[in-house]
Amino acid sequence: MDFVKGMDISTLIEEEQHGAKYYDNGVEEDCLVILKRYGTNSVRIRLWNNPYSPDGKPYGAGTNDLEKVIALSKRAKEHGMSVLLDFHYSDFWADPGKQFPPKKWQGKSAEELTKLVYEYTTEVLSKLVSLGLAPQMVQVGNEITNGCMWPLCNRHYGRPEGAPDTYFNTNLRDALNAGIKAVREICPEAIVMLHLDNGGNNQLYRDWFDGYFACGGADFDVMGLSYYPFWHGNLAALEYNLKDCGQRYKKPMYLAEVSTGFTMDDYASYEGLGPDERKGYATREELTKNLDYPMSKEGQKAFMEHVTRLLKSLPDNLGRGYYYWEPAWIPVPGVGWATWEALEYTGEKGPCGNEWANQALFDYDGNALPALKI
Repeated sequence: MDFVKGMDISTLIEEEQHGAKYYDNGVEEDCLVILKRYGTNSVRIRLWNNPYSPDGKPYGAGTNDLEKVIALSKRAKEHGMSVLLDFHYSDFWADPGKQFPPKKWQGKSAEELTKLVYEYTTEVLSKLVSLGLAPQMVQVGNEITNGCMWPLCNRHYGRPEGAPDTYFNTNLRDALNAGIKAVREICPEAIVMLHLDNGGNNQLYRDWFDGYFACGGADFDVMGLSYYPFWHGNLAALEYNLKDCGQRYKKPMYLAEVSTGFTMDDYASYEGLGPDERKGYATREELTKNLDYPMSKEGQKAFMEHVTRLLKSLPDNLGRGYYYWEPAWIPVPGVGWATWEALEYTGEKGPCGNEWANQALFDYDGNALPALKI
């Protein structure tokens, strides 16, 4: 694949269904047409097993079931874009702080979970292949820093007292191996990615991948990193980690998730929610004080220029590109990070609403921002 200038467009269909419109130089156009014009050559699409309540109500945040994956994959193919398919192995968000097994998988043994991962991955990919929509890259798990399908596949589950940080749970290893095996069998041309968060934390990456390989983790093709500057350290820390991992593991690397803000102005008036109904943006003021670039339109552009230069400068062509996280998630009513039904599944308190609009690549009215011009 060429150097990837990718976009995670997982909420796009839900945005459009709720009235979102996108503009370039004042002209309304399909979001993918605009992104393609500015050089986007790949998209990332997340997949949740069953993002609906028992009575069929959607969980929101894109409600990314297989039907949505198929629809977005078709649109990407029409625009000549490759696809990174992101398996969460959950019915909703999976990240280092939560990795809930799908509702139908809860209560299963570790051996049963391994079998289910293999069967589900095989089923999904076989369907996509039959439709001529085989993804070019597949992510086995999402931000699996602490594992997936808790508690049995938590990286530290059953960790012996005094075990080193490189201790790696064999249930997690088996689940990941099963997913990788399914990708190799059904989509042998696809690139296999393993993806962690906290891209500025080099010790974390060393501990995780050293432990994974030491306990017999299956080979994969590329490393994926999440990097959000307000959570994961400065750009110097990211650069150090990328260079060290490249030298240590000899794996090509992508920023599977990256973004920064273009403003700290609020967007409450766009959402149509009361103060108790909206969570507000993730980039709190206290998190933005030590950023390399300010949360402004030009700061966002300069940040992405820096990220692009950094990836392209890595030795041995190991920096292969990035996926900007949710450039089209603008603040329209009805498209938040969760619905109340989703919170019943996760046990989180809420509230809901859009957390990401000030980090999109379109402003609150849907106008393309300067960062796209790089």
